Amino acid sequence: MPERRTVALVTLGCARNEVDSEELAGRLAADGWELVEEAADADVAVVNTCGFVEAAKKDSVDALLEANDLKDHGRTQAVVAVGCMAERYGKELAEALPEADGVLGFDDYADISDRLRTILSGGVHASHTPRDRRKLLPISPARRQDATSVALPGHAQDTAPEDLPAGVAPASGPRAPLRRRLDSSPVASVKLASGCDRRCSFCAIPSFRGSFISRRPSDVLGETRWLAEQGVKEVMLVSENNTSYGKDLGDIRLLETLLPELAAVDGIERIRVSYLQPAEMRPGLIDVLTSTEKVAPYFDLSFQHSAPGVLRAMRRFGDTDRFLELLETIRGKAPQAGARSNFIVGFPGETEEDLAELERFLSEARLDAIGVFGYSDEDGTEAATYENKVDPEVVAERLERVSRLAEELTAQRAEERLGEVVEVLVEEIDETGAVLGRGAHQAPETDGQTLLSTDGEPEVGRMVEAKVVATEGVDLVAEPLERRGGGASTGEAAR
Repeated sequence: MPERRTVALVTLGCARNEVDSEELAGRLAADGWELVEEAADADVAVVNTCGFVEAAKKDSVDALLEANDLKDHGRTQAVVAVGCMAERYGKELAEALPEADGVLGFDDYADISDRLRTILSGGVHASHTPRDRRKLLPISPARRQDATSVALPGHAQDTAPEDLPAGVAPASGPRAPLRRRLDSSPVASVKLASGCDRRCSFCAIPSFRGSFISRRPSDVLGETRWLAEQGVKEVMLVSENNTSYGKDLGDIRLLETLLPELAAVDGIERIRVSYLQPAEMRPGLIDVLTSTEKVAPYFDLSFQHSAPGVLRAMRRFGDTDRFLELLETIRGKAPQAGARSNFIVGFPGETEEDLAELERFLSEARLDAIGVFGYSDEDGTEAATYENKVDPEVVAERLERVSRLAEELTAQRAEERLGEVVEVLVEEIDETGAVLGRGAHQAPETDGQTLLSTDGEPEVGRMVEAKVVATEGVDLVAEPLERRGGGASTGEAAR
């Protein structure tokens, strides 16, 4: 009997990549591969790369080189690049990084097991030639659902094999993706859609992720039910633009009807929606996000800037006052709602007046989390061709200045939450015994966390109602409320 091959998946970048890695894990497990946590323990290390900005690309290259070093010390025989950077650069990446034994694009995902076996046996699989994936789907959104020949990670159009091993999806139907969880976290992401039809001048993502295409509600529901069976308590809906969900299915308001159905899935305690476009926010969606039980009043709004001239050069809409009005509308319906955003400073043509306008917005917006990035040219984007580039030293100065302001403002916003009662999902009890979790306004990885000051031992995955008593930067310290009649505290105290 041949020795069972082992594989480790190393994931970089966003939550969408995490979903893709779990799809690859499901495909590999279904074909008999043994999944291991550490690359040093694997015959082949698969690095799911990020290709968004220069810093992320550097991290991806470093991860590939680190995995390659294992070939001299342990079991690892091959290192393979997948993900956005591999898709975006293909042969160019393979030539620049010979340490990678394979560079596989999205079209290879359906045959990932065969590809890895070929590479491990000493064969060569030709790196793909990058292409503009926006051209693979019909221009008309209504016709995209029939384009089943286009590879869409996380959509899984192929039929699942029978007799899947334990812990591997699909939960229902042939369209549900093969998926195997790579950790035991009570939080998991679910893809709502893929791609983007927006044409922001600084962003290359649509060129290698393709045009926008929604998953069918039944598929999203089926995967959420399967995750609940695996012990997941919070589901985060991800895509490049969740506010466009349903437009290719004939109903731009489909998210408003899907959210209550997801919240009703047995075992799910919280549904979170990420990646919202301010220009596409609509009253009905705000109502559902702020009033539906188990749906977090959480608004991950992609503002990017607030000075009108900069936003127009970015091919985006809005301004400081309109953005503040949007936030005021949200908080009028849910005063404790969480709001976060990312911003680019040093965009071509940005003036000191533009930067001051951005600082005015940040100072009045009361955002819970703020990400700030310095502009850099991205291959193939419109902004890379712009004149009036801001000097790199000035970009660095503005980045430091706005980052410092953001840190002060988010700490102040956390202090505003003193005395609030928050629902905390317990995610970790660390080696010191500290109980760590997140409130409804805190998304995984990006928005801080909540430390529960308790002598008890709440279980990971339990929802705890607690009162905020202190802050540490963006992080909160909260004391669990006692259940009526005494005993350990949980979210049941409010019911």
